[in-house]
Amino acid sequence: MHQENKRTTLLCIAFTFLLLAFTTPQLPEKLQKKVDAAISFAYGTESFSLNGITSDVIPSKDYVFKINTDAELLGYAYVGQANSMKNVFDYVVFVNKDLSIKKTKVLIYREDHGRQIGAQRWLKQFIGLSVNKKPVYGENVDAISGATISAKSMTIAVKDVLETIQKLNNKKLL
Repeated sequence: MHQENKRTTLLCIAFTFLLLAFTTPQLPEKLQKKVDAAISFAYGTESFSLNGITSDVIPSKDYVFKINTDAELLGYAYVGQANSMKNVFDYVVFVNKDLSIKKTKVLIYREDHGRQIGAQRWLKQFIGLSVNKKPVYGENVDAISGATISAKSMTIAVKDVLETIQKLNNKKLL
């Protein structure tokens, strides 16, 4: 009987490990380092933890995390990919507790043309936008000559981030 209990315990541990491995979002290491550095800069702290959020409303290629310190929730990080002319680029959008945008950053850009979208001067126009005031390319988001596809793509991505964050909030997952 003792062996039976051991086997059952080991199976439960293995099942729990597998369940956690497949439900906790994990970024590739290189991307994780860039996200961590961006969080440290945006929130002015080296001491934080990321808690992954899983839901069917999050596109399969994207990740959403709660950003916490020991004392409080700082906000949310949405990590995704958007199309450039011939490839994709990785970005992060930091969302405040009130679900407005705190900061956006292009993490990895894989082409020679269109890099202008990574400039904070251009990205800062997303700050403060929310579900009630979404980004619209050419209206409240400036166009960029030489980066039209990437700029449009980033604008659409940020709009989609806000919609996903709102859906997560409606499901009480934030």
